[in-house]
Amino acid sequence: MDELCHALAVEIGETDFDPENVPSIGTLLDCCQGLITVDAEASVVRLIHYTVQEYLCGHQGLFRKPHLMLSETCLTYLNSRQVKNLKPHSLSVSQNMPFLKYSSRYWGIHMNRDLSDHAKTLALELLNRCEDHISAVSLLEQVLNPRYIEGIATSAHFSGLHWASFFGTVELVTVLINARGYNANQQDCTGLTPLAWAAINGHEGVVKLLLERGNVDPNRPDVNGRAPLGWAALKGHEGVIKLLLERGNVDPNRPDVDDRTPLGCAALNGHEGVVKLLLERGNVDPNRPDVNGRAPLGWAALKGHKGVVKLLLERGNVDPNRPDVDDRTPLGCAAVEGHEGVIKLLLERENVDPNRPEKNDRTPLGCAAVEGHEGVIKLLLERGNVDPNRPDVDGRTPLGCAAIEGHEGVVKLLLEQENVDPNRPGVDGRTPLGCAVINGHEGVVGLLLERENVNPNLPDRHNGRPPSGAGTEGHPVAQPLLALSSVATSDAGVRR
Repeated sequence: MDELCHALAVEIGETDFDPENVPSIGTLLDCCQGLITVDAEASVVRLIHYTVQEYLCGHQGLFRKPHLMLSETCLTYLNSRQVKNLKPHSLSVSQNMPFLKYSSRYWGIHMNRDLSDHAKTLALELLNRCEDHISAVSLLEQVLNPRYIEGIATSAHFSGLHWASFFGTVELVTVLINARGYNANQQDCTGLTPLAWAAINGHEGVVKLLLERGNVDPNRPDVNGRAPLGWAALKGHEGVIKLLLERGNVDPNRPDVDDRTPLGCAALNGHEGVVKLLLERGNVDPNRPDVNGRAPLGWAALKGHKGVVKLLLERGNVDPNRPDVDDRTPLGCAAVEGHEGVIKLLLERENVDPNRPEKNDRTPLGCAAVEGHEGVIKLLLERGNVDPNRPDVDGRTPLGCAAIEGHEGVVKLLLEQENVDPNRPGVDGRTPLGCAVINGHEGVVGLLLERENVNPNLPDRHNGRPPSGAGTEGHPVAQPLLALSSVATSDAGVRR
């Protein structure tokens, strides 16, 4: 509400902001004649009904150059004496200028929709002194990850060229790079260059313009070691990727501070087009792991990016069994998260090991059993060479893991396998039936007792009692639970 009233008070082109121009909310309501409403508790102004928005959106001719008006309003506000006098470190005391945050973040977006000579003049006035302007700090605090700006209280080194590149306004960038005193390779307070900002936001026109200058370094990393190509890959900007790769001196394997390459960044976020462009380069390493020991295929599998997994597997030199620091393979990553489409693609590869365990000696089948992913269990069991009885570090089989967690569907699928041992105990001596009883999973107990070769009288090591002292008639869960009530439930937990 305060933001809107301050915006309405701006007189475009004036050097001073007059607070007496700020209308009261009552005046605003009267002028809009019932078409808006105010949520006083949230201090938010809204249209009275969604049909009003539909009408206004369907009659664009009602508004004369709205984006031009908005950009000139924002820039006039930022260039006003009242805003310019605010110190860069005084954001916490800038509540008296409530339109500052919006103006700093969006003036360039409105300008890109409709640019006038007057708006261009206002923008250059701001950009030529933005290094000591509070609006630059406001912008950075809104768009950067907090870890980038921790301890930064000023906009030092964030130049007008950085800001113009951030918004992707080619006309402004052209003026600034041709002006004296602007360094196209200058790094701001986060280590980002103008090229990096353009790459982050996918501004192909600005990227092309900057790359045409022979002195622009396309590999300069930021404080986290990420170069422009890595940023474009992370964000999925295919056009920017093409432009950067056409530059012969761009390193397509340059890792960031997490040892993640551009291919790894693209795989992590599922950007198929970027992955394809990078894989077309013969010198791109598709198996290079990051600080987690996870290669691009592992990230794509963990996140369930089926298309990326397919592209990587089609590259003949990709290792489908490469484990990460937890010894978890791509198949194991997909099994943990329940990504059936990825599981299917990986199992189609004959050289994929479906029994390779992770650090807890848990196989992909065991991981899926713990999480209750029935579809993944089915796909794995259809592969004839999957061992359904392989125990983890606690001696617990996939059946035991599913019994502890109460995953009835998984238990049922495993019990349909003739070679499943339903009595195999963990290192604590507790069988799947004992695990289900101690955790009160009646449905699982019932499924296990329907299996003829389940022995309900096997004692565990904790108290020497069988899980079902009442015998096998019916589903005697209540009495065993009472008998074992002294045993802590956590003793039967699954190590994740």
